[in-house]
Amino acid sequence: MKKKGTLENFYHYAFPMPAVLVTCNDQAGKTNIITLAWHTTISRRPPLYGISLSPKRYSYKLIEDSKEFVVNFVPYSLVEATHYCGTHTGRNTDKICATGLTLTSGKKGRTPLIKEAYAHLECSLKQTIPLGDHVLFIGEVVSVTADDDAFHDELLKTEKIHPVYYIGENSYTTLDSKKKKRF
Repeated sequence: MKKKGTLENFYHYAFPMPAVLVTCNDQAGKTNIITLAWHTTISRRPPLYGISLSPKRYSYKLIEDSKEFVVNFVPYSLVEATHYCGTHTGRNTDKICATGLTLTSGKKGRTPLIKEAYAHLECSLKQTIPLGDHVLFIGEVVSVTADDDAFHDELLKTEKIHPVYYIGENSYTTLDSKKKKRF
C-alpha cells in the first residue's frame, strides 16, 4: 500500500545526494564555503556542472560577482565540517577558521580548493538560470583534480573513499562499499 506524499517536500524523494562543499570568493579575495546537495552534471562536451542556490544565500552574490566556483567532493570524515558550512552563513562567520579546513590554490581560477576533499571541479560561470525559488548556476569545468589514490580507471574507490551523502533534515550517511555490484 502506498501513502500520499506532499508537494512541499517532493525533493526528499531524490535523497540521498552527495553533499559537496562549494568554495567561492568575495571581491576582496576572502573565501566562503557553502554546502550543497542540489548539484549535477549537465554536459560532457562541453564539460558543464550545475549547482542550485537560493538568491538569499551569501554565496549566491559571491558567485554572481566572481563568475567562478569550485565544487569540492568530501569524504565522510568531514561530515561535521560539511554540516557546519551548510548551517552557518559566511556573511558573519569565517567557516574556514571555524572548521579547520585547509585551502589550497587551484589550477585555473582564483577560487581555492579544499585540500581535504578527494576531488575538485573548478568552474567558470557560463550561465545563470532562475528557476522558481532557486537559481541554477551552470559552470564550465575548466580543471579537474583528484587525490591519486581516490580513483581507479576514473571510478571512485568506495572501499577507500566514503563520500558524504545528505539524506535530508540535517542527516548524513555514506556508502557501504561491501554492497557494490559492477556489471
